[in-house]
Amino acid sequence: MIYGSIPMMIFILASGYLFTVYLLLALAKRTGARTVLTSFPSSAEEKHKQEISVRTKVTQAVNSQ
Repeated sequence: MIYGSIPMMIFILASGYLFTVYLLLALAKRTGARTVLTSFPSSAEEKHKQEISVRTKVTQAVNSQ
């Protein structure tokens, strides 16, 4: 019979598919975590710098009056 090895072929293809999906999900999780971590501190840092700049200007304005 030529179709005797079909069940084994289905198992091999299904395993390959599941392994590929697992790798892609792991890559997406890793990339997403890295993007969030690198973008968060820079925006928080910029906010902090702006806040210090505004405080300095307000302090100078109040002291000059």
